[in-house]
Amino acid sequence: MREIPSDHGRVLAGDRDELFAEALRLTLGARAAARPGRFIWALTGGSTPAAFYRWAVDTGALPADLVRGTHFTVSDERHVLLDSPESNFGNAERQLLEPLGVPTDRRHPWMVAWPVAEAAEAYRRTMLILAGPGRAYDLCFLGMGDDCHTASLFPGTPLLRDDGGLLFGGQEVPGKGWRLTITPSGLRACGCVVVMALGAGKADALHRVHRGPLDENNVPSQVLRACADRVVWLVDEPAAVRL
Repeated sequence: MREIPSDHGRVLAGDRDELFAEALRLTLGARAAARPGRFIWALTGGSTPAAFYRWAVDTGALPADLVRGTHFTVSDERHVLLDSPESNFGNAERQLLEPLGVPTDRRHPWMVAWPVAEAAEAYRRTMLILAGPGRAYDLCFLGMGDDCHTASLFPGTPLLRDDGGLLFGGQEVPGKGWRLTITPSGLRACGCVVVMALGAGKADALHRVHRGPLDENNVPSQVLRACADRVVWLVDEPAAVRL
């Protein structure tokens, strides 16, 4: 792997298996830095995390004590039921948590059966109990869309302008429906943030984030600049071509 300079966090470029192995090392490091018995790992949606889940299950990469002792959630969620193929937590549960035998009391989905405002508030209460005041996740996995969105922070959406200092919230995304998501304030309250962006289709978006002008409202992944000392970008060489 090679490291690429950036003001938005450490950028590590390599092949897929190298990046997945690095993601595992970062996970173990984040757990070691967390309070005993309180490690909170937020997963995410998309094709790259799904590939990571398959890799983790097939290789047996996650230690048994990590599996048993981690509180699992997702950084954002569509307002759909968990059995929907569109559900981030539902997919993580089917592809990773169930195959690994994660105890049900260590699984913390967003309360998607409730109206969005109530679901966001209930999730905030759950995370307050697990993490404590002013804290979000010990480890937050994220992806990045071709439009530079991350979590459910899309270009021009309200939480980018003002999240009220709340760590988690809900908002309607035009053309995409209602979303529940960690906020910019929430990202700043995470212990470690890992962004995976693989494939040539991510090259332009990565260029906009890391080499373009600052414009968080239209390039939402740039919100991570505020916590760059705790952010690691894992990108493959096709994605890194414009960096």
